[in-house]
Amino acid sequence: MALDAYYADFEKHFWTSADLGFWKLERQQTFKEPGYDSWEAFARGEWEESLRLLEAGRADMEEYHRKIDRHGFTARRIRVVEEPLSDYMQWELHALRVRDQCGGTIHVIAADQVAQYESDGPLPEIYTLGSQVMYQAVYDDRGVLESVRKFVDTQLILRCQEFIKRLYDAGEPLAGWFDQHVATLPSPPPQS
Repeated sequence: MALDAYYADFEKHFWTSADLGFWKLERQQTFKEPGYDSWEAFARGEWEESLRLLEAGRADMEEYHRKIDRHGFTARRIRVVEEPLSDYMQWELHALRVRDQCGGTIHVIAADQVAQYESDGPLPEIYTLGSQVMYQAVYDDRGVLESVRKFVDTQLILRCQEFIKRLYDAGEPLAGWFDQHVATLPSPPPQS
């Protein structure tokens, strides 16, 4: 799907995923997120500003998760991490920490814990909306989202969702992991 069509489709399906909620598997270690103010500041080397912008978005993130709660479902994600952390991953974990604190529960899992599933390459970036739809994000060679694959086969969606849940259950809550692995890292350099 082209991105414009995907964004409309996602919005339509997201708020009706109450049967099984939203589950996301994130595997790739480096992305580029043009247009996201905090990422833009991070990429310019303005670390403190990028963190300030994440905090400035906290009230909106809290409202977003209250709305999810009012719709009767939960949003959970499992984040695969490789250490040492990429600069992007250091920034993303700060962003995910805000999301986690606002109600979007996140667990992390080490890359070696998923290696058994990666004989044909890294796990895909997938997310399920209830039992009705699943998307796979497709990135270009720079790490920028370029398109999305949509799946509507209920059995496939349920199998993938169960896999994501197993990884989530095997992972660690982000809060404690962040304190041990991220909180004391020095600011990353500007990105090229």
